Amino acid sequence: MFSGVINNIGIVKKLSSETITIKSSLKPKIGASIAVNGVCVTVIKYKNYEFDAILSKETRDLIALENLNGKVHLEEALKLSDKLDGHIVQGHIDCIGIIKKIQKNQNGFDFTISFDSSKYPLIVPKGSIAIDGISLTINDVNSDTFRLTIIPHTFYETLFHTYKVERRVNIETDILNRSIYHMLKTSNFKKESKWEYIDSILMNY
Repeated sequence: MFSGVINNIGIVKKLSSETITIKSSLKPKIGASIAVNGVCVTVIKYKNYEFDAILSKETRDLIALENLNGKVHLEEALKLSDKLDGHIVQGHIDCIGIIKKIQKNQNGFDFTISFDSSKYPLIVPKGSIAIDGISLTINDVNSDTFRLTIIPHTFYETLFHTYKVERRVNIETDILNRSIYHMLKTSNFKKESKWEYIDSILMNY
């Protein structure tokens, strides 16, 4: 699990059909989980501030693979003692978004991002979402776009200040939204019992 708070930027040194090599200040152990642009990967080799990780075919097919080039966001997996300053992020990408508009405002920068409309039920106004591994709050949602406001600290301390219109980004929706939607879509509960079950899920968070 991750929090979506990015404190490290790595540099991709090599990308092959199965592995990625990244240089960073991290010193991960073999078998550790690291989120790379929001994608959870497993470290299989580490030496001299460079680590290798596996990229499965399914992962490669789901993500904005072209962005694993140059600088990338990195986040190590949470410890049980860590604070959750962002939100619960799994590193499992739901879909790819496309930046359609970037506009500076008084308090930061508004990003409008298009997405696969089938994910609409999972993207909730004022809810959480991870974009390239960064925990963010959704301002508003339309049928196939949503808008985020990136505060100056996040904009300049992450790679967001380098992003351009039409860039593709990795999107991970909130696990709580996914769980509730899946339960409502697949269960045979009556309406009343569904809401009782939803309440029980919420009580566990």
